[in-house]
Amino acid sequence: MIVVLGAGIAGVAAAHFLKEAGEEVLLVDRSDVPASGGSGAAGAFVSPKIGKGGPLQELTNDAFAFAKDFYRKLTPHAFHADGVLRIPKNPEDEVKFESYETFNYRPYERWDAVKAREAGLRDVPGGFFFPEAGDGDAREICRTLAAGVPRRQMNVERLERKEDRWLLHGPQERIEAERLVLATGYESGLLDLRYLGIKGLWGSRGDYATSRHFPISMHKDFSLSSSREGRVKLGATHVKSPEPCRVCDGRPLASLEAKAAEITDTSDFRLLETFCGMRSTSRDHFPVVGPVIDVPRMLEESPAIVRGAKTPLIHFEGLYLLNGLGGRGFVFAPLMARMLAEHITRGAALDPRIHPDRLFWKWVRRVGPQRDNGVGR
Repeated sequence: MIVVLGAGIAGVAAAHFLKEAGEEVLLVDRSDVPASGGSGAAGAFVSPKIGKGGPLQELTNDAFAFAKDFYRKLTPHAFHADGVLRIPKNPEDEVKFESYETFNYRPYERWDAVKAREAGLRDVPGGFFFPEAGDGDAREICRTLAAGVPRRQMNVERLERKEDRWLLHGPQERIEAERLVLATGYESGLLDLRYLGIKGLWGSRGDYATSRHFPISMHKDFSLSSSREGRVKLGATHVKSPEPCRVCDGRPLASLEAKAAEITDTSDFRLLETFCGMRSTSRDHFPVVGPVIDVPRMLEESPAIVRGAKTPLIHFEGLYLLNGLGGRGFVFAPLMARMLAEHITRGAALDPRIHPDRLFWKWVRRVGPQRDNGVGR
């Protein structure tokens, strides 16, 4: 049996593809419903990445191409491909858009200010419109993907490797697994995973009632969804503070509401519900997908690695990660989960851009000078 720990979008997507591959899968989460954490608070906007090219943009857009078709097929009731307009954040960003266009995902349309006004926006110079993009109901997507997978509610306090099994210890019970996938997001304290540099990225979202019709979604330095049944979503994922509630001072949506009011009429917006949650991001902003290095054992058996020595990496048996999806969790999760499932079930090679090993050697070099002070222990 394979246990997937964590029922956010990463965990439910992993469970889906593992089950599809014929594996016996158990989905474990501390909540009795999927997407109770950061995934449930997400706006679930699914759109390409714009920029000047490079590996991260290429990977993101490959993931987008896969995700939009995946959601259309499996969760058509919860994914709305009304298109997303990417708007420059400021005049400087507007200039950069000229250099971005060469690298745009296709199909796309170049909108001007007139076209933006027709969509209900004002003082917007236009932007790139991606007609295949859209947004989803985060919780409904996760519920749908988890529906066919056995689930267990348990707050896992400790992991233990015993003989050929992983033991997941809870307050009053334990679960045994031949293989284990950690999809726990920013809460990665069950093992020594410091080399990944996983950090929290706080996001806020508000659902608003409105009589206005928004035919498309848009993204600037915040996101506003198309309207459905008199309801829109307004959100962003930006706050990196370890104490985000102090940063927002109890009003996580205030800055987003002000920004939205600058470019469209929000006078009749009435807040219905507020969602806040922590996403996870890796040190280099790429997803982290694959086997896990046994850091304590590496440092114990090969102490010279902190001084530059090379030695074969030691991985935990039967342990895998799906993490670091950042603010694009609903874009990355389907493709990353399929890659991981193919690696686990068929031994398929992982894309080196997402393999966790890439982060180890740079981290261990930094640990070197500090290890005598206990940092590396």
